[in-house]
Amino acid sequence: MDEQLEQLVLEAQRHASQTPERQLALEEIVKEILRSRKIARPPMGEPLSGVYQEIYARVKQQFLHEIEEELHNYSPKVISVREWANTLRNQACKKALEDGQLLKNLALEAQRHPPGSKLRQHALTQLIEAIRLSGRLCHPRRPGLSPKFYNLLYDEVVNKTLIYVCRKIDNYDPERGYGQFMNWVNFRLERVFIECEREFRNQDIDVLPWPDEPFDIVAPESPISLFEMVRECLEEDAGKVFQKEYIRPKKDANFRAIALKRFDGKSWKEIAQELDVKIPTLSSFFQRSCEKFRFELMQCIRE
Repeated sequence: MDEQLEQLVLEAQRHASQTPERQLALEEIVKEILRSRKIARPPMGEPLSGVYQEIYARVKQQFLHEIEEELHNYSPKVISVREWANTLRNQACKKALEDGQLLKNLALEAQRHPPGSKLRQHALTQLIEAIRLSGRLCHPRRPGLSPKFYNLLYDEVVNKTLIYVCRKIDNYDPERGYGQFMNWVNFRLERVFIECEREFRNQDIDVLPWPDEPFDIVAPESPISLFEMVRECLEEDAGKVFQKEYIRPKKDANFRAIALKRFDGKSWKEIAQELDVKIPTLSSFFQRSCEKFRFELMQCIRE
């Protein structure tokens, strides 16, 4: 697959700028790379339409521009074609999402559907991915915190904020203030940051706890909570993908084992003692693993 993509890039490089041949090659490159996009995906079994089509068109237009601008810089000796193209794709997504109206429209799409419905779940998943890719989450200034601690704290704050967005999306009122969706999100992020910082300072904690229900974004009346769905997914661990991610060289200190211990209500201190791992190492590993396996865990929820 990568060989085919590389051939398309090299072919585009051979043609002069603005020629139909070059434009056709660029279109094929963009089409191939956007197959694996995280945003602008329609609900399963449905055609691309509405806000998803609007975002796709904006990203595609920006992506074509990015590819055209950077085509002459690509060299297979310096970087793999997939990495090069994916970087430009994410850059295009970020620039397209600078238009706050697109995020607002995704939020309104989620509000249109009943809590717990598959269509709301899909819209929320797309919204969270879009928020992350947009780069528009604020970074509260805290000069007194070390960079390492700030980053860990910030990751925790972002996770809690996005969970709040999913649970309380109906609280967003486009008629209040300027109606800017990211103003609403960032206002919450600022509050969560203050709360988390105060909590950790009061308890003299230098690591971060995992939210009690990190993936529970369906209304309480759901017959089976997402909390249980994720736990079941971790316990089953098809293909042992979660067990293969571990704190080297301790294979027992793997993502599955740590996550299930958290589900059982154990503290970071207890888990660290059981696995003989330092708490900062444990916390950092877990945050990275949650990000790495976010797609797999969300797939469990969708199924």
